[in-house]
Amino acid sequence: MIPTLALGPRNRLAALILAAFHDAGARRELAALASADASALAADWLGADEPRLAEALRARARRASEALATVSPASPEPSLVAALDAAATLHDAGLHFEVHELLEPYWARARGEAKEALQGLIQVAVGYQHVANGNLRGAKALLSEGSGRLHGQTLGLDLEPFARAVARSLDRLPDLEESDVPPFPRARKA
Repeated sequence: MIPTLALGPRNRLAALILAAFHDAGARRELAALASADASALAADWLGADEPRLAEALRARARRASEALATVSPASPEPSLVAALDAAATLHDAGLHFEVHELLEPYWARARGEAKEALQGLIQVAVGYQHVANGNLRGAKALLSEGSGRLHGQTLGLDLEPFARAVARSLDRLPDLEESDVPPFPRARKA
């Protein structure tokens, strides 16, 4: 799992990754960032006190660039179904912070069971990001609460198997490996 970065580069990179779902220029910038050398990253992306973050920045950009290479460009304002598919791409690439950023606007507009399910997905994403950052207490709390919110929910997807798999992954803390993170639910393709 890849830890998040300091606030400034974390938010800038997340915005670039989300833009790359629909913007070819952002995809090119992300690919360039994934292959940039540390001095270029330090000069263009990181503050004077952040050069130690260059490899983590490059690793996140590489993961995102590789994941997005398999995805057709989408609308700048995708439907919830398309956003959930994009969230699955990010989650399965280990980019859990970006899942949170992607789904949060949908959660803010949702009501009822949809809001509850989206909150659960967001909590799970943040929980796995906490694992990557070494915050096991926060991870345990969010993964537990998030999986609980997903039981019995659908959002047009069967969220129950994911909820159960997330709950099972709690048993492997603190030794949770990236391979232990269950895949995000996806709509079946016709």
